[in-house]
Amino acid sequence: MHILRFSDLCAQGKAQGQRVFIRADLNVPLNDAGQITEDTRVRASVPAIEMALQAGAAVMVTSHLGRPTEGAFKPADSLAPVARRLSELLGRDVPLVANWVDGVQVAPGQVVLLENCRVNVGEKKNKEELARKLAALCDIFVHDAFGTAHRAEGTTYGIAQYAPIACAGPLLSAEIDAISKALANPARPLAAIVAGSKVSTKLTILQSLANNVDQLIVGGGIANTFMLAAGLNIGKSLAEPDLLDDAKAVIAAMAARGAEVPIPTDVVTAKTFGADAAATVKKATEVADDDLILDIGPETAARLAAQLKQAGTIVWNGPVGVFEFDQFADGTKAIAEAIAQSSAFSIAGGGDTLAAIAKYGIEDKVGYISTGGGAFLEVLEGKTLPAFEILEKRAQG
Repeated sequence: MHILRFSDLCAQGKAQGQRVFIRADLNVPLNDAGQITEDTRVRASVPAIEMALQAGAAVMVTSHLGRPTEGAFKPADSLAPVARRLSELLGRDVPLVANWVDGVQVAPGQVVLLENCRVNVGEKKNKEELARKLAALCDIFVHDAFGTAHRAEGTTYGIAQYAPIACAGPLLSAEIDAISKALANPARPLAAIVAGSKVSTKLTILQSLANNVDQLIVGGGIANTFMLAAGLNIGKSLAEPDLLDDAKAVIAAMAARGAEVPIPTDVVTAKTFGADAAATVKKATEVADDDLILDIGPETAARLAAQLKQAGTIVWNGPVGVFEFDQFADGTKAIAEAIAQSSAFSIAGGGDTLAAIAKYGIEDKVGYISTGGGAFLEVLEGKTLPAFEILEKRAQG
């Protein structure tokens, strides 16, 4: 993927004295008191801002927060908590600027945070009038928000169309490099773990991966549907019987390439769903009609772990069991530890996946942890993200 990189522009001295507009992803969770409860995204935005400041640029940063109504700003929509946290992380004052579309006062060596961009009329639908105004604010547009790369909005696409220069920031560049390494030019065998409650939400991902990967490991409710497709009883487990033909087609597509979708040979079941439910390990052929399957069994986990340790590349999206409850967490733990011990390049994404990585403390053992949920899933589907498309187009001149 050929794109301009902000790091290259800075190294060439091309950001000196320039107005730099950074689209970051600062959409962090807040509590009822308006305090940030988890600041990963804010910390991830700092390298691009520091890069711009050190290059001598006048720096503007913006992001969306929540789901505000365009043209109707409310105090709950404000990036004020983010401005405070950015000030702490950067060790300097970061003023918050409202009503900024028609002009921003910022000097080289300074940074300002522009209030919630989704309040601006025309942002969501990428109206040309707004896009041109945004582009007029800057000399260089820097897209550094992978979490919004699948959306063609004013601050993610429109501004990139009309800004004098449009490039990728360090965070977006790293995502592009990791995705290319994992999916465009992977070291083989390429293993993908796709788990979640429903096949329907990830069917296109499964179909796309079935044409590319060497091992397609399914987990959660998705695995139950595949077990049903393989002729196994799954009791009263979560599944989608109307998608059995689709599951069989994925299995057949993999088999036609000499690859496989490993079907669990043992599972962990319970009679009820809850933190206090008693867990029972059973052979996959012995599931009772009143059983709920809530995890893969130890035999299956060991087999999958052995496969992952032999992989050249691993893509991970989703825990394979109800890992929030410790008695149904062993499968996900075994997968996580196998990825940590594997010499494969690994890329992981999705909220539940990140929670599992944090629970088992393997952050430093995963090759790349993606910051984008929906964007990561669309990449796995084989889609070209709007942000990548416009940055490539601009790089071509």
